[in-house]
Amino acid sequence: MNRCRILPVLLIAAVLLSACQAVATDSAPAAAQPATLTVATHDSFAIGEEVLRQFETEHNARVQILTLGDAGEALNKIILSKDAPLADLFFGVDNTFLSRALDSGAFVPYASPLLEHIPDDLELDPDHRLLPVDYGFVNLNADQAWFADAGVPLPQTLEDLTAPAYKGLLVVQNPATSSPGLAFLLTTIAHFGEEGYLDYWQALRENDVMVSDGWSEAYFEHFTVGSGGAGDRPLVVSYSTSPPADVVYATDGRTEPASVNISPQNGTFRQVEFVGILDGAANPELARAFIDFMLDTTFQSDIPLQMFVYPANPDAPLPDLFVQFGQTPEAPVSIDAAAIEANREQWIRSWSDVMLR
Repeated sequence: MNRCRILPVLLIAAVLLSACQAVATDSAPAAAQPATLTVATHDSFAIGEEVLRQFETEHNARVQILTLGDAGEALNKIILSKDAPLADLFFGVDNTFLSRALDSGAFVPYASPLLEHIPDDLELDPDHRLLPVDYGFVNLNADQAWFADAGVPLPQTLEDLTAPAYKGLLVVQNPATSSPGLAFLLTTIAHFGEEGYLDYWQALRENDVMVSDGWSEAYFEHFTVGSGGAGDRPLVVSYSTSPPADVVYATDGRTEPASVNISPQNGTFRQVEFVGILDGAANPELARAFIDFMLDTTFQSDIPLQMFVYPANPDAPLPDLFVQFGQTPEAPVSIDAAAIEANREQWIRSWSDVMLR
């Protein structure tokens, strides 16, 4: 066969095949662009990137985390912007601000099927506008070695903190700007009553208590354990799960925490955190899917070593550090959410009159 005749034929065939492929490519449907889900939250939110990537892959989505300050500050921003919502959903409302969040009208109901796995005592909104994601216990943490070296016994009660032996040792958070600070204020109200809590705080002030704006400042700048020894306060208001965090973030290779829980009788407060879909969300269907994902075991199992609180779903296994060093205090105090909403601002104002003036 004449190769000179074959070559032009092959060239023409190649051109035709290339054109057909181009037409086929042009006519193929383009891959759908990922939808963006915006999750507003407080500054302490943390979750593993691989966990978020799993949701994004399963739902062809991009999750954008919008941090808005401390829990109270973040909720205020959500309420003020409810007519033009900043996000699709908000995570970080706790039971100290639950009534304010619900009364704002900023959230819409969603009864996730995953709620069947969540204990009833964590579901504080019967209309499912806010669904429980995690819980923890606001508690007193102490630098065990500091007290041993100083020959000072660890305090056992809230009343002990006003004794001369503990003068200048405690740092707390401002309840007007800090979620654990507010929880500790509520603890003292539940413990001493409305007729006695301000006297207690006056006694703390006279015993040189330090007040910080937020938890991070108190724990990492002033608490002797969290600051790596740079601080001068061996007592701090924190969480019963702070000792496991102490091991995780230690730089000296320790396998046991340097901090311990005090857990005074009637001196701890259970804090529950919730998530809810914002009214007017741009992607409500995707927001519902993300709530389901948050309540399922993949997300829930990542919570303890990310945010150092307990997962709301008991099917999520706890890490060994939580089993060894975390603590669930007996009989934490509680105040009804409606009572908190009705009195919170006055309680904070009265506290400020005593502590900040």
